[in-house]
Amino acid sequence: MNILILIAMLQALLIPIYEAWKDENIWQTMLAFASISTKTAIIALFVSVVRDDWMIGVVAVIILSVGNAGLMLLAHILKRLRENDKYT
Repeated sequence: MNILILIAMLQALLIPIYEAWKDENIWQTMLAFASISTKTAIIALFVSVVRDDWMIGVVAVIILSVGNAGLMLLAHILKRLRENDKYT
């Protein structure tokens, strides 16, 4: 049963990978990468519960709480830079 849940999670991970691959808008690409990061952290959290290894869980929680903030800040900066280039 656990392996089926893990396979379903990995299949859900393929959706934002496809979105990042086909879209050329930087904002959409960064959002897709943030989604990939979140889904990967949830998979790591699930694996840590299955293996009863709390150290993997701690790393997954850190990725969930801090990892996407930096990625979203970078996407916002890139978006602003691109907007400023249009007006100059």
